[in-house]
Amino acid sequence: MRIIGGKYKGRRFQPPAKLSLRPTTDFAKESLFNILTNRLDWEQCTCLDLFSGTGSLTYECLSRGAAGAWAVEKNRASVNFIRKTLTDLNENATVIQEDVLRFLKKPGREFDLVLADPPYDLPELAELPELVLNQGWVGADGLFVLEHGADHSFSDVPEFLEMRKYGSVNFSIFSARSNMT
Repeated sequence: MRIIGGKYKGRRFQPPAKLSLRPTTDFAKESLFNILTNRLDWEQCTCLDLFSGTGSLTYECLSRGAAGAWAVEKNRASVNFIRKTLTDLNENATVIQEDVLRFLKKPGREFDLVLADPPYDLPELAELPELVLNQGWVGADGLFVLEHGADHSFSDVPEFLEMRKYGSVNFSIFSARSNMT
């Protein structure tokens, strides 16, 4: 895997083989971050990466100059890998080892960008937009991006903006502002 943009563009990292993950493809990542770059001011942007896995989306945010980043992942080996990679990049981020669904139910703070790349077969997948958007995790001008398989549609969620498809990867994009109009 590699970082596809920003100051670390081209940097490669190799997660341990024992991690059974489905990382976001470079093609899908590049397409998503092209969209986000047109909508966000990275230097002012705080990011929350849920179901972080390898931390790839966290690194992309930091590489583009994000003001801060949090990564939430329950797998200890993944958390250790994320911490090591952040050290190698000489970057600071808050890394939390916890079940994401439990984490989201706690009082939190607002972020400008919330990214979620859960397992596509997560039983609670349909609940994620409500958990993220209605628990105050996304700031008033913020975005929530949910990666999911083709068998889910979130177009009925009031905050839904659009869905983008890149091969087998689907991104549904939501805005906290949609419920204010």
